[in-house]
Amino acid sequence: MDLSAVHAALSAKSYSAIAGLCDDLLLQVASRGVATDDWPYAVHLLAHLYLNDQNSARFLWKTVPQEVKDAHPELGAIWKIGQCLWNRDYAGIYTSAQGFEWGPEIADFVSAFLESYRKRIFELLTSAYTTISIADVAHFMGMSEEDATNYAVQNGWSLDVATKMLTVRKQKPQTNQKLDPNKLQRLTECVFHLEH
Repeated sequence: MDLSAVHAALSAKSYSAIAGLCDDLLLQVASRGVATDDWPYAVHLLAHLYLNDQNSARFLWKTVPQEVKDAHPELGAIWKIGQCLWNRDYAGIYTSAQGFEWGPEIADFVSAFLESYRKRIFELLTSAYTTISIADVAHFMGMSEEDATNYAVQNGWSLDVATKMLTVRKQKPQTNQKLDPNKLQRLTECVFHLEH
């Protein structure tokens, strides 16, 4: 079983490519009837969580043999992160990820997952709130109140020290480009010719 492409993606920190690589390789290996006991299930599962592909992560977990799950505590630790994601246990995601002694092959990947997740949560908070308490930001971001405040302020939010509230700075909406009528006419003609 040649996992060099997966190892290369891990080394290059091309984390968004790993799930697809693993899916393709696992299908190839399974179609040949090769045993998958040495398969990097932990990396594969984390790759789906990194992409926020929770359905694929659940499916993969169900296909992992029980003896493999029992023999690899790292895999169980990643599954625990996934369970926290599904249950929207924001603090639990960080606690689970930071409370396990990750192996050298996956430690950077877990850190990258947490940073990516933290950015997604921050974007969601930015779109959902106009003001929010420091305590709530700390809870959602898995940080201390001081770190959460610093993170928010560094990203343009403002702090009201008296109320311990943060005011969200909304992203400027992107302006739509005006469509050239000539391009629209050509597109219409092209679609017309394709349909007839």
